[in-house]
Amino acid sequence: MKTLPPGLQEHLNSGATTLCWCWRLTRRDGVKIGFTDHDRDLTFDGTTFEASAGFTPTEMRQSVGLGVDNLEVETALTSDRLSEDDLAAGLYDDARVEIFLVNWRNPEQRVLMRCGSLGEVSRSGAEFRAEVRGLSHYLQQPSGRLYQFTCDANLGDARCKVDLASSAYRGNGTITLVRSARTFEVAGLETYADGWFSRGLVTFTSGSNSGQSIEIRSHHLGNGAAVIELWQEPSKAVRSGDEIEVKAGCDKQLATCRDKFDNVVNFRGFPHMPGNDFVTSYARRRAG
Repeated sequence: MKTLPPGLQEHLNSGATTLCWCWRLTRRDGVKIGFTDHDRDLTFDGTTFEASAGFTPTEMRQSVGLGVDNLEVETALTSDRLSEDDLAAGLYDDARVEIFLVNWRNPEQRVLMRCGSLGEVSRSGAEFRAEVRGLSHYLQQPSGRLYQFTCDANLGDARCKVDLASSAYRGNGTITLVRSARTFEVAGLETYADGWFSRGLVTFTSGSNSGQSIEIRSHHLGNGAAVIELWQEPSKAVRSGDEIEVKAGCDKQLATCRDKFDNVVNFRGFPHMPGNDFVTSYARRRAG
């Protein structure tokens, strides 16, 4: 049960209400944008809620227990702050969603009705449909550590402690030749060993994909140039002259941690755990 602020409760009790819905999206990079179904922009809590976005929500469903509550929102891409390119680039993946019931005459009279995250997004022309998932869906995600040979830390995080700002593990280059939508040659990375950036990350720093980051499938040297292949296509076509930043990759193996990063002390796997051969083995009588 929601506890309403006194001012909003009095407004509801009056019998003549001026209510609207407001949605706020907070991306993982901290960018916040707001929308409302009111016919004028509203501002509160440091966010301007845009009225021209044309949001149409479905019925809001809530259930008792741990089931995932869902809500769908349909809208046309009419806002300058919400573009199809940003959606395709994954900038709104798992964005935090807050849904408010607001008295548009006095926006300070409001109540937070729902929190969740942005789920599956489908697009058709200038229209898109977004799924808003309840917070309980995080309980269905795997969490905690796994007892396994390989490291379960992310390269460069607080548990790994490798400094990816070092020039030894980060490089900058310029695309000189585009071989395919996911493969291109780069100048400026020739001094790095073959495979150094495999399983790493590339970030476009110029061009139409500027700001987009994609995982690297492979990195090798060929014909005097570095060749980068990505796991997925960028949202827009890659062109010669685009500048990129690349970060080293890690295959999570103990040998790689030791030889490539000199970081065995922070290795987060269990390389000496017994394998299946040990589990299925049995004692044998020694001859003689």
